Amino acid sequence: MPRKTHTDKSDKRGGRRSLSEVRTPRPKPKIDFTVDSLDYKNVNLLRQFVTDQGRILPRKYTGLPAHYQRRLNQAIKRARQMLLMK
Repeated sequence: MPRKTHTDKSDKRGGRRSLSEVRTPRPKPKIDFTVDSLDYKNVNLLRQFVTDQGRILPRKYTGLPAHYQRRLNQAIKRARQMLLMK
């Protein structure tokens, strides 16, 4: 007996989707600071990327490129070492 195949391809990834199913892309934030200002001494800038509990926001929320996010993490950790931030 032959195997039954699914003939409706609208719900598969390669199939067509209705307008309500199409995802809208996440808006990309514009980076309004220079790389030089991304320093451990610039505490006002670094506080924008830290939650109230002191956790560093991930790239998913900041929207920064990976190399900026790594520099940001390093600057926040240095500011914490110097007791400029909590």
